[in-house]
Amino acid sequence: MGQALIEAVETSQAPAPVGPYNQAVKAGGVLYCSGQIALDPLSGALVGGGDVEAETKQVLANLQAVLAAGGCGPDRVVRTTVFLTDLADFALVNTLYGQLFGLGVSPARACVQVAALPKGAKVEIDCVALLP
Repeated sequence: MGQALIEAVETSQAPAPVGPYNQAVKAGGVLYCSGQIALDPLSGALVGGGDVEAETKQVLANLQAVLAAGGCGPDRVVRTTVFLTDLADFALVNTLYGQLFGLGVSPARACVQVAALPKGAKVEIDCVALLP
């Protein structure tokens, strides 16, 4: 068997990775997007000042930018994972999430509470999308 072609995806419209990973990777007709937290793409600073609504909006904007750089949009997403530091924030995050992923066929999803996220974020979302 030959080695699968793997291509890194990068965009300045989303925050640069804070470790040894790519914003997304294309492989086998699939786009695997790394988890996004509410970092401003220009400054790299966490936005929202602890406000989960502002953080979620930035996370979703960052994800959209990575998806676009990878050649697809939210309508191509088949799987997401939502990480929250407090499940009490689920209803608000779910409402905002639904504005992006609630049209047509919604992706399969897991949502979990975690003890902490990078940079003190309250929300992180990753996704998997099918390439056109």
